[in-house]
Amino acid sequence: MTIQLQEITKPDLLTQYRQIRQQSLDICAPLEPEDYVVQPIMDVSPPKWHLGHVTWFFENFILAEQVPDYRHFNKSLNYYFNSYYESQGPRILRSNRGNMTRPALEVVLEYRRHVDEHLEQWIRTFEGREMPPELEQLLVIGLQHEQQHQELLLTDIKYILGTNPLHPAYRPQPERNAPGYAADTRFIPVEEGIYEIGYQGDGFCWDNELSVHKVYLHAYEIQDRLVTNGEFLEFIEAGGYDQFEYWLSEGWEWAKQLDVKAPLYWFQQDGTWHQYTLGGMQPIDPDLPVTHVSYFEADAYARWRGMRLPTEAEWEVACRQLYTQIPRESNWLESGQGHPTARKDANDYQMLGQVWEWTGSAYLPYPNYPRLKGALGEYNGKFMVNQMVLRGGSCATPISHIRPTYRNFFQTDKRWQFTGIRLAR
Repeated sequence: MTIQLQEITKPDLLTQYRQIRQQSLDICAPLEPEDYVVQPIMDVSPPKWHLGHVTWFFENFILAEQVPDYRHFNKSLNYYFNSYYESQGPRILRSNRGNMTRPALEVVLEYRRHVDEHLEQWIRTFEGREMPPELEQLLVIGLQHEQQHQELLLTDIKYILGTNPLHPAYRPQPERNAPGYAADTRFIPVEEGIYEIGYQGDGFCWDNELSVHKVYLHAYEIQDRLVTNGEFLEFIEAGGYDQFEYWLSEGWEWAKQLDVKAPLYWFQQDGTWHQYTLGGMQPIDPDLPVTHVSYFEADAYARWRGMRLPTEAEWEVACRQLYTQIPRESNWLESGQGHPTARKDANDYQMLGQVWEWTGSAYLPYPNYPRLKGALGEYNGKFMVNQMVLRGGSCATPISHIRPTYRNFFQTDKRWQFTGIRLAR
């Protein structure tokens, strides 16, 4: 049974900690030792670094601050596993993470065991008494942080293996037993009005989901499913990558400079399109949601169709109208699919799970944004420039990690995540 983080009671914190920490190791289980060190591009971090960084987070922000006389496993690891926290001292350049063969993998795993032992002991000190809310929030932030890196682990592993000319499979992909629901797409109308967006519950959310505020929306319509491979192939075959009138200027330059002609991981073999997946190379399935597209590609495709991407407010309002709870039957990390799946029926709106959906909204603070205090204030706020918001979660997102208000964000050229498209008009 999956435990929603918003539903955790204090006795469950230890169980949840163990489950999430183990899930990171389970993701890495199919890897060979050599896979743990590779960094093909700056955006991708070696799996070994992810395993150490999330451990550093617990050690640095909880154990070192809350446990008297705690002895660090090895303080020199701070330099390697600090990601971007200026307040936590100097760190290795992000682009150099894959140039370091040490610490060895076994040392990183020993580091995890050391921190797990001490963190679990710390949690048990609160048996029979209340854990202060600020400490509980700190622990849950650490758990949510590790879940973010679980998705990054999977997408980074995919890039590492996908850029290998042998295109090795990460693990066998479940077979698809039936074609996708083939009905024509519909557009769901949403009335003009003033709506509230932002997280309104009593559980955990990131600071960038606050605070709740009102937005005015003109009447609009939003697609009732994701754009498919088959539909995006029509854009390719119509010369969409060579027609500048559909592209933002920066996107056009990006596509021309890098000779981008299709989504990431798409390859033509003997005149037929194939796609690298975590299950290896597969023929393009026209019914599956298109994924691994940049904002530039998503925006150009929408313009080519005579439509646009929804704003994040439009997306959230529509999601709230279509869903009353997180659909466990959707495609999450726990499903083991490792790839977007076809629509099941007319009520499968594909808004939660499957792919992160590009929106037309820049990543900016909400009104009265309550930035976290101290070092954790660096977590979100300082990245609120030159990035676009994505919504909905993906097939690599843990189900207990997502909310309709969750704001993911990436730069406009990034496409190594499971990113996709939904149209609006």
